[in-house]
Amino acid sequence: MTARLPWHGVLVAAALPLTPDLAVDHGRFAEHCAWLVENGCDGVVANGSLGEYQVLTPEERAKVVETAVAAIGGDRVVPGVGAYGAAEARRWAEQARDAGCQAVMLLPPNSYRADERSVLAHYAEVAQAGLPVVAYNNPIDTKVDLVPELLAKLSAEGYVRAVKEFTGDVRRAYRLAELAPELDLLAGADDVLLELGIGGAKGWIAGYPNALPEASVRLYRAAVAGDLDTARELYRVLHPLLRWDTKVEFVQAIKLSMDIVGRYGGPCRPPRMPLLPEQAAAVRTATEQAVAAGLTA
Repeated sequence: MTARLPWHGVLVAAALPLTPDLAVDHGRFAEHCAWLVENGCDGVVANGSLGEYQVLTPEERAKVVETAVAAIGGDRVVPGVGAYGAAEARRWAEQARDAGCQAVMLLPPNSYRADERSVLAHYAEVAQAGLPVVAYNNPIDTKVDLVPELLAKLSAEGYVRAVKEFTGDVRRAYRLAELAPELDLLAGADDVLLELGIGGAKGWIAGYPNALPEASVRLYRAAVAGDLDTARELYRVLHPLLRWDTKVEFVQAIKLSMDIVGRYGGPCRPPRMPLLPEQAAAVRTATEQAVAAGLTA
């Protein structure tokens, strides 16, 4: 039996519990990581955007990785190592390696609109840390689009092994399979999970399993298995929530859903602001509908 690669399956971009005074609650974070795995998830992405890594101190960011590894094991933790420069991103990859992780997730350079040569050099530098790299394609936020042709070059050079695809363009699944068949496609946006699952995705770096892990895992497994009857019904109920993953307020929305289902979501650090009343009401309604449908863990 082939061993599962660290980026295969459902990896939850783990939300980070903060205390009322906005300190990191590492105890709650460890418990949350363990709970996700207990409810069928394959692992977590620590220090992703959902983990608010941009507003953590270096000490907090390092401890988040160490906490997750201690809770569920390094083979289940794929840290985000995004940074303004390649040297800093490589240092975070080395920290992840030394903590016991077996892969990392890396954005392209995100302090400016990098050209192709800069992107290739960025991934080449971080690959020197010695861990497999999952590229994170999020041109909405980074303004750098890892188009299939560029990903094929990154894959051919051995710089990346997989891609978290967040554009929402499901056609890319098929173009990537043609140009880089050895590159693993991971669904990166919750609201195209079904489309990418039937399009050949090997994993899902996911947001809403933070609140509804068991139902989300069932959805993923049904999608990749081609069980469309099961998948469509789950997707119909969950989609009003899943689409929040691609909105500006995705962290606040997912944390609110966690609170509603009895998990601790809690506050966010600035500059994120609380949801507007109408946004909170929409999240609450959709979450309560999922609960009424029996989709809680």
